[in-house]
Amino acid sequence: MADHARARKLADRIQVIVAQMIDTRVKDPRLGFVTVTDVRVTGDLQHASVFYTVLGDEDARAGSGVALESAKGLIRSEVGKQTGMRLTPSLEFVLDAVPETAAQMELALREAARRDAEVAALAAGAVYAGEADPYRKPGEPEPDEDV
Repeated sequence: MADHARARKLADRIQVIVAQMIDTRVKDPRLGFVTVTDVRVTGDLQHASVFYTVLGDEDARAGSGVALESAKGLIRSEVGKQTGMRLTPSLEFVLDAVPETAAQMELALREAARRDAEVAALAAGAVYAGEADPYRKPGEPEPDEDV
């Protein structure tokens, strides 16, 4: 049975170790401004997915991805030393799509606000198709019916 609390603790520790390694020990010139956003460890503690973002354009993202893949062994050995586990989890680096998704959501929210403003402007000048209050009140005379 998987111990989810242990997996979460290990993921948090791996996130700190990987961030420190990227900051201090990995000296690859292709490595851009990388931020480790999340780490997810499988229930059997054998595999860790490291999510990261890169500040910059597409070339910086591609270069940083290649640099992280080349430093994977160094980072994994440091994770093994610092965690003291018998079996060190394998590492997988995944470019996090959070910034792009956030930009798309921001664009969608702006478009929704623009459309809401258009509807509000149309509603401000709108008039009722019939009377403002179409219901009869008690005590009103019956309307004449032409049959």
